[in-house]
Amino acid sequence: MPHGRATLKTLTREMGNKGVRREEVERAVERLTRKGQLIELRNHTYQLATKAREFSSGTLRMHRDGFGFVILDQKPEGIEGDVFINQDSAQRAMHGDRVLVRLGRIGHDGRVNGDIVRVLHRANQKMVGQFRLTKRGAFVVPYDQKIKQWIQIPEGFEIPSMQVNPDRVGQKEVRVEQVADMNGMMVTVEVLDFPDEDTNGVGRVVELLGFEDDFGVDVEIMIRKHHLPHEFGPDVIDEARAVRREIGPREWEDRRDFRDFDIVTIDGETARDFDDAVWVEKLESGNYQLQVHIADVSWYVRPGSAIDREAMMRGTSVYFPDRAVPMLPVELSTDICSLRPDEERLVMSALMEIDPQGMIVSQEFCRGVIKSKARMTYTNVYKLLEGTKEEQAELRSTYAPLVRRFELMKELALVLNRMRSRRGSIDFDLPEAVIEFDPFGEMVGVSRSPRNIAHRLIEELMLIANEAVATHLEAMGVASLYRIHETPDAKRVAEFEEAASKFGVSLGLGAVPVKKLANIKSTRDGRKIRKDVFISNPNATVSSKHYQKLVAKIEGRAEERILSFLMLRSLKQARYSSENEGHFALASKSYTHFTSPIRRYPDLVVHRILAGMRYDEETLRALGNDTSFTERRAAEAERELVEWKKMRFMSEKVGDEFDALIISTTKFGCFVELEELFIEGLIPIDTLPRDHYAYQENSRRIVGQRTKRTFGIGDKVRVALVKVDLSEKRLSFMLVS
Repeated sequence: MPHGRATLKTLTREMGNKGVRREEVERAVERLTRKGQLIELRNHTYQLATKAREFSSGTLRMHRDGFGFVILDQKPEGIEGDVFINQDSAQRAMHGDRVLVRLGRIGHDGRVNGDIVRVLHRANQKMVGQFRLTKRGAFVVPYDQKIKQWIQIPEGFEIPSMQVNPDRVGQKEVRVEQVADMNGMMVTVEVLDFPDEDTNGVGRVVELLGFEDDFGVDVEIMIRKHHLPHEFGPDVIDEARAVRREIGPREWEDRRDFRDFDIVTIDGETARDFDDAVWVEKLESGNYQLQVHIADVSWYVRPGSAIDREAMMRGTSVYFPDRAVPMLPVELSTDICSLRPDEERLVMSALMEIDPQGMIVSQEFCRGVIKSKARMTYTNVYKLLEGTKEEQAELRSTYAPLVRRFELMKELALVLNRMRSRRGSIDFDLPEAVIEFDPFGEMVGVSRSPRNIAHRLIEELMLIANEAVATHLEAMGVASLYRIHETPDAKRVAEFEEAASKFGVSLGLGAVPVKKLANIKSTRDGRKIRKDVFISNPNATVSSKHYQKLVAKIEGRAEERILSFLMLRSLKQARYSSENEGHFALASKSYTHFTSPIRRYPDLVVHRILAGMRYDEETLRALGNDTSFTERRAAEAERELVEWKKMRFMSEKVGDEFDALIISTTKFGCFVELEELFIEGLIPIDTLPRDHYAYQENSRRIVGQRTKRTFGIGDKVRVALVKVDLSEKRLSFMLVS
């Protein structure tokens, strides 16, 4: 590609001389363009992204106010952050689209504005929204507020011809007799013509979901908003139903027999897929023998099969409060692959001997067969080990043959936890929200998820198994998929240190990357902006132990919650990679995911590699990127639905009073968390009574100018719910005297 540029015709001719067919060239060009490695200019001229100066490609992320930012695939030298796109230019594309942008002048602070030149790939071929009848005709208003363009529905395209797919997970039958009945209904629209600056998009309704308040419609909306694959095709279903369920001579070949061991599973009360089982014994030497048995999904899901292709596309199961969108069909996920009690199941086993300091003395990996002796829950294991005398007596009688096994599991888990602690592993121990339902499926409350010794027990045993597999594969020198967590950026560490200093704490780095304030004469949209300049000390190093010590120091303090959140924000996101870069938060040099192949595709890949299958580096690199994306997509969908349900639940409680705890203060008010409900909201500063209040940044307190009354993190207050903003998912409270 001379000078980094060539037309498609030139590329086809040059590659044709080397024996490459035209179709292969076109596919390669399309793939590289999508990845951002090639940039398409005018007249089918392509340029290497590394040579591009004026143009670049990336993903558009819209703001609710109409402007956007493009996250570049590859940042040209000198650019910091994302490319700002003004409202007019942003209208040429939609949220999530991959676009080609023309870059403006790079400012002194590394910021740059840009204009969208072309949409390279549309992210929203289908979208979910509300069907509305107006004087100008029928439209679908996208549910995602970052998509501002309404989609016009021509006459005759309003009612889908096919209402129900019988294989659709959880889909209810929704029928209408006439278009007027659809007004206000949530629907899925297929976009036929995409909008631009001057015209609406055009589409047709392909699915009726029901009205927004109807039971179960909230889940359907989230599935479609986040483009979660949720329908298994006929070929996948046929394969799943044809899976051999009997364990015969073919399955037994080269497998170890673990059926006589009193192996158990430990999961949540509502779990339906059990993919891990454990067993522990104490040896005469004082060492521990640990067996971790994982469902052998790789035996049933063969590479390239319809089930495998579907699982790879989904990447992970998605768990909503009242239902799941599984990675595998239920015939596998909750039946033949699930380690149900008293049933023979095929497993991939990690067998480890661990010394009293928590170090692995020896390890072995093999295929086996188990027969779980009990399906235990976290609640019962906790009661058995640390419950009241009455609870312990009842459960120890019921599970008498297993009591010693559970005690050894706890003993080993504490040994492993101390080992990780010495190493510098970070444990934030932040609670998660649990939606509570009544027997009829109606939401009745929100609580904090429990995290007791039973949860920690299983967590520790799974962590050591994952680490053992990672170190084994790395020692073998085979290409594999790792779970990595990179060292945080110096800039983010400096930002956290500045915030933490307001609370009188620090990571204690000594030679910390310092942050200097400077007035930069750079403007965006005509505004002068003050920017922070970070000057990193190249000799300063951040380790997980710095975070670990601070977590221990703030435990139990009023500001623990906000500081833990700020610490998390300073860290990078864990992801999957073909290159082992270690796991910062776990202080582990080598880590992978092995223990959940029913619900995570990377675990299935690792099982195959452990069993002898080999992947090339390019395939694993692509799998790492794809599964990291599907993991983030699932987490966003799960988190958004929980927030939706919280808002819906609270919308019926306007005017009610609650006891609350101030968890954060800002210049615009106090954020509070309700004590009985795991729900947060804001008390606006201008609603605080009997005084004019101002925020003091140095003390992070809100102070009354006349009364000197103060509000700070950790203060208990009585509040009343004033407003529920469903669109913004925001609660507003007022202080009750």
